[in-house]
Amino acid sequence: MSRPLWKQNAFKRLVTAAVLLSLCTALFVSTNSKAKASGNLLNVATSKMSPDLRQLLLSGNGDQRVKVIVQTKPAAPAGLLSGLLDTVGGLLVNVLSNLDIRIIETTVNTLDDIAADPDVTYVSLDVPVRASGHVTTTTGTQLVRARKGLLGLPDELDGSGITIAVLDSGIDAKHKSFAVTGKIKLSKDFTGENRTDDPWGHGTHVAAIAAGDGAATNDAYEGIAPGASLLNLRVLNSEGIGSVSGVLGALDWLIANKNNYNVRVVNMSLGTRAISSYEDDPLCNAVRKLVDSGVVVVAAAGNWGKDENGQKVYGGIHSPGNDPSVITVGASNSFGTDARDEDGVTSFSSRGPTRSYSTDVYGQKHYDNLIKPDLVAPGNKIISAEGLNNGLIKKYPELATNKYSTTNMKLMYLSGTSMSTPMVAGAAALLLETNSSLTPNLVKMLLMYTAQPLDGFNTFDQGAGQLNVAGAVSLAKIVRGDLLGLLKPTFGSSLLTQSAPAPQTTISGFTFPWTQGLILKRATITGKDLILKYQVSYGKGYVLGDGVNEGLTSQSLNYNMWVRSVVLGNYLMRSDGSALFGGSLFFSNVLLLGDGFALGDGYAMGDGYAMGDGFAMGDGYAMGDGFAMGDGFAMGDCSLGDSGPGMK
Repeated sequence: MSRPLWKQNAFKRLVTAAVLLSLCTALFVSTNSKAKASGNLLNVATSKMSPDLRQLLLSGNGDQRVKVIVQTKPAAPAGLLSGLLDTVGGLLVNVLSNLDIRIIETTVNTLDDIAADPDVTYVSLDVPVRASGHVTTTTGTQLVRARKGLLGLPDELDGSGITIAVLDSGIDAKHKSFAVTGKIKLSKDFTGENRTDDPWGHGTHVAAIAAGDGAATNDAYEGIAPGASLLNLRVLNSEGIGSVSGVLGALDWLIANKNNYNVRVVNMSLGTRAISSYEDDPLCNAVRKLVDSGVVVVAAAGNWGKDENGQKVYGGIHSPGNDPSVITVGASNSFGTDARDEDGVTSFSSRGPTRSYSTDVYGQKHYDNLIKPDLVAPGNKIISAEGLNNGLIKKYPELATNKYSTTNMKLMYLSGTSMSTPMVAGAAALLLETNSSLTPNLVKMLLMYTAQPLDGFNTFDQGAGQLNVAGAVSLAKIVRGDLLGLLKPTFGSSLLTQSAPAPQTTISGFTFPWTQGLILKRATITGKDLILKYQVSYGKGYVLGDGVNEGLTSQSLNYNMWVRSVVLGNYLMRSDGSALFGGSLFFSNVLLLGDGFALGDGYAMGDGYAMGDGFAMGDGYAMGDGFAMGDGFAMGDCSLGDSGPGMK
């Protein structure tokens, strides 16, 4: 299997087309060959460190103090690391017991000893987290609003009874979008600023897209699930910046308290550079625990879809959107219209595959290369709530819409996958209101199966396609609650209470087909029995990619987890990024590799180029100066967006 060699200066080089467009031939090497090719073996402790931390350790700055995240085995003793920290003058900052994580502050030269402890599973730097960033008609939401009293549905399908936890920069609770008594069940700060309002403005905008009340605007600008309640967990500070440890603190609290507030959905319109493999990344491990417990986690793909020259870039999915258990959302552009015949993927939306990686003891990288995003939703120039005197408006006054003069009714434009993510979170709330028995994997399945494939865009651009709330609800309402209520549903049992509807949806006079397939980890799967039969992978404790056997030259389905009538797609990936066999990527009318090259380290993509070596956009981008995409994009996913009119 081909493995890209570790380039020692990866994090110091800028991503340039001249470097990444070089073409290579994939080589198959044995483990022994890899051992001979790499002269320096890594010790076990070093292999349990994140790549950026390992680079710091090798830099010679051993006396530098750092804040790190230490993941441990579940049965690790309570006093783990205490003696060592006392000896070296380190500090135990926090213990996140629900996540088996300890946050510590210590010097770089102690990290080898910390990672060497057999109860320690992974050590990573505490790095910055940034924001990734009213379309009820174009998403199909309005079509399900009118379905009153059908098949036991509530009088109005609006997310009532479901709580969405929003991890963001806070919420301006005085805005009319949140005026309903009890709308925000709880507000809690994890930034250390001891405030839960929204001086930055991102979280207010995001929360209103998911569940904002539209009464003040005569429903012209309402959220996807306006009846849903909100939990305001503030993890981004007054400048729109947070930390991994702060987000982990919120997730740890949420695991312990979610049942008290009936939290069924979590929205994370934020992220950080995806370097460590999803199997090691602390954010990924934390969200996986939430999903396994029955909570739908929706995460932004990120806004790293093009470079500073406007050229398309593959491999920009950030963490925790790189985890296979979450619903990762990219951004589409509806060009200000309700009809969906001209919709496309925005240029800034991060494309797959995921480029996070692990490093073996031979110093070689093994990229995750998961197919992401899972789907896309409108994210260009979205109009939503404007928080009072927020920093985004002060810095970018052109984001104001001037639609309402009343202070607590103002609306603003924002673009990014931050805006797309709460649309999917709101849709998940509607599905759970429709059928409370749905597992997170079934919610994800219904959203992907009914998505609209967008012509001219490959699966790394759009995932399964564009969000179709009407189609997903039409299936959710006939999924058997009695089957899902069983401790262990019978594999292959009928999933629906009646015949499946025609696999198409009509919105604003335009009829489009459903994708009728799912994205797994490194493959796609199709077949009507995906919605007719219960699959083992739909249950808690699995991800949809489970049940696929990956070999050196082939992939196959485990028929103890998938029924024999479903089939793998005709484009599959190995973890080294090469194709098992070519052909179309999921959709027969969309081709990915115009020049025939697969995605290995630095391989060309035909219409763009791939990120190499696991670094993001170069030193000047995701973590520098608050810009994700260069000039014209404000503060990460709060970008000015692609050209085109604002959307209602």
